[in-house]
Amino acid sequence: QVQLVESGGALVQPGGSLRLSCEASGFTFSSAPMSWIRQAPGKGLEWVSSIDSGGNSPTYTYAVKGRYTISRDNSKNTLYLQMNNLKPEDTAVYYCVRSLSGVNWWRSAPRGQGTQVTVSS
Repeated sequence: QVQLVESGGALVQPGGSLRLSCEASGFTFSSAPMSWIRQAPGKGLEWVSSIDSGGNSPTYTYAVKGRYTISRDNSKNTLYLQMNNLKPEDTAVYYCVRSLSGVNWWRSAPRGQGTQVTVSS
């Protein structure tokens, strides 16, 4: 049974930082490319960042490039997202998912409960 448990979300002021974590179980994490997606209030799911199974080749949506860093620790079955210089438009529920293929694949990717990130002064 695949389980993805996100944590680390919080209320933070603009310009602040957070690190999100996602503990995975129920599948071979070290063989799975992983991603972060998010859903802002009243909006659809948005792909944020992906990383391959070995922790290489990170990719980011343009809106977060240069501010976010995705990483993973395969020995701990954990995916991370370091978020710096946060902006109010980063406010969303963040989810980690196994990367799939196809157009807009993230819309149908199984996900956990997510973690709420709120950026506000």
